[in-house]
Amino acid sequence: MLRQILRYVLAGLYFLAGILHLVTPAPFLTITPGWVPFPGAVIALTGIAELLGAAGLAQGASLQLRRAAAIGLALYAVCVFPANINHFIQDMARPDHGLGLAYHVPRMFVQPLLVWLALWTGGVTDWPFCVRKR
Repeated sequence: MLRQILRYVLAGLYFLAGILHLVTPAPFLTITPGWVPFPGAVIALTGIAELLGAAGLAQGASLQLRRAAAIGLALYAVCVFPANINHFIQDMARPDHGLGLAYHVPRMFVQPLLVWLALWTGGVTDWPFCVRKR
């Protein structure tokens, strides 16, 4: 039951993030690393990826589709991690330190948690709740 609730919560968060990427891309463009080609298109595609991942994760009929969406969202969270690092660096370089360490340090730890949460809620892994019998 907890897994299902968190699956819907995570899908909802990714859905909102996807909408934000498409409707207000400017904040995401400012934290996109300079080496990312065609940043506007990349931001739009990330929004679409979030929406598709959310839809796949939220549906209940096909375990295969849900697992594929979970893997996609986990990979997505890994791929956008450089933007989080870039945002951290940009903020810390500002005289006022932007959002500060109290925001950025927890954010760095949340990203791997999002990877795991997508995989767990999508039914890809049971770790660490599974116990193997030998």
